[in-house]
Amino acid sequence: MRSKIAKNILKTSFLNKEGHIASAFSILDILIVLFFDVMKDCDQFVLSKGHASLGLYGILLEKGFITEDEFYSFCQKNSKLGGHPSSKKIPQVLLSTGSLGHGLPFCIGLALAKKIKKEDGKVYCIIGDGEANEGTIWESALAAANYKLDNLICLADFNKSGERAIKINSLFDKFKAFGWESDIANGHNQSDIKNALGCFKINDAPKFLQLNTIKGFGCSIMENNPEWHHKQPQTTESLEELIASLT
Repeated sequence: MRSKIAKNILKTSFLNKEGHIASAFSILDILIVLFFDVMKDCDQFVLSKGHASLGLYGILLEKGFITEDEFYSFCQKNSKLGGHPSSKKIPQVLLSTGSLGHGLPFCIGLALAKKIKKEDGKVYCIIGDGEANEGTIWESALAAANYKLDNLICLADFNKSGERAIKINSLFDKFKAFGWESDIANGHNQSDIKNALGCFKINDAPKFLQLNTIKGFGCSIMENNPEWHHKQPQTTESLEELIASLT
């Protein structure tokens, strides 16, 4: 499934000359686990690192929530699939994201509302390690622990993007110090991700999972290559070369 979705992502990015492909590949295994193995109808999801939208769109296509025509209209005029996901255009998107640091505080509101209303379900939020430079992440970390939001799960795409900004080092240690039940897993091993999500046990504490990833994972040309942060294949030959390098 992963290779199929990755190939689709490359194709629509090539056709429309837009998209953060490497960031999408970084979270693809996380999204597959959440949408196909973990989340139930009563759960909610927010992609806080909205620039990785192609990963989410690839999943929505695979799940049948959007059509192929819609998927391949990515970033075209009047398309509902923009460079960042829009809650006004896509029913499965709860929050329009892209400006980093906004998804986690929004998810605190969702999780707190579930608690107050005594509703079932969990709230899942994917952030990036570079995004953790935003102060709202740490205000959220304090608030979530204060309100004992054990129905909130924050998953960090730890692909070391933050090392090119203010070094964040271990997010696991920091969230644990803020009162979260924390763990670390391989963000490209779907079994590890699923098992880690199933091992959280502490009541009255929000959950944090640091997922160690590689930016551009699964495409050898892109892996850990900053050049591909916001770059698209420009020629058919380049597209074919990237597809051939998929694992």
